[in-house]
Amino acid sequence: MPVIGLGTGAFTSPVDTKVAVLEAIKAGYRHIDTALVYGSEQPIGEAIAEEAIAEALQLGLIGPEMNSSLLLSSGALIIFPILFLKLEYLDLYLVHWTIAVKPGNWEFPFPEEAIDSFDLEGVWKAMEECQKLGLTKCIGVSNFSRKKLENLLSFATIPPSVNQVEMNPTWQQKELREYCKSKGIIITAYSPLGSGTYWGSNNVVDDELLKEIAMAHGKSVPQVSLRWLYELGITIAVKSYNKERMKQNLEIFDWSLTKGDYEKIDRVKQHRLMSDGPTKFIVDLCDGEN
Repeated sequence: MPVIGLGTGAFTSPVDTKVAVLEAIKAGYRHIDTALVYGSEQPIGEAIAEEAIAEALQLGLIGPEMNSSLLLSSGALIIFPILFLKLEYLDLYLVHWTIAVKPGNWEFPFPEEAIDSFDLEGVWKAMEECQKLGLTKCIGVSNFSRKKLENLLSFATIPPSVNQVEMNPTWQQKELREYCKSKGIIITAYSPLGSGTYWGSNNVVDDELLKEIAMAHGKSVPQVSLRWLYELGITIAVKSYNKERMKQNLEIFDWSLTKGDYEKIDRVKQHRLMSDGPTKFIVDLCDGEN
């Protein structure tokens, strides 16, 4: 699994998304994260197809397998992501939330009255069937607490490969990290740099301790955050549509954090972005865990 992926939860125009994905592929990204609610699946599919065709022509090869060489995760009925993304299968398919919305309620953020009951056991059985049918190579979850993972593992015949959750130096989730490691579940961190003005917080990039670490290494605060996650064995979905920042986000592999850096990061004030974001009404989302 590629360590760093491109997040596309930006709710931007399809044209901007397609251009960004093409630039990301050229920069070296081979892990692209999407979901139906983002509205980014179709432009991602177009970008993948366009880049695959260009590569095939350059190499003198044309083959359908080239369109499925990127890692993609999505959170809706699997047939639609496959069609929109122009792929034969997905490499990774996730349950996005432990919630369901009533028919006709696709506006995000969802109003509280749109939330419906969620049958995790039934959903996971369908996910397992998708893998057995070859529609996805792996299945996983997103936004799952330890309690929710324990419930899932009590009946799953195929355990989740991945749990994608909010994680960065200002929300470190130590207990969840330890639990997932003990169960062989890979963590993918979303909002690894915080989420800026969309969630109403710049806690990561504005943190003074992280700024001190960045200055000492001649790096940026985002690079410090990404390097910290990488050294912990966490995979990353980082969103940027800026060409230069995409490249900078990949420049984390030729240096290391020190023991003193870790001591500073341990002192960073903790704050969950989701508590202020568009899902704050889901009171049991994280089961009170940190």
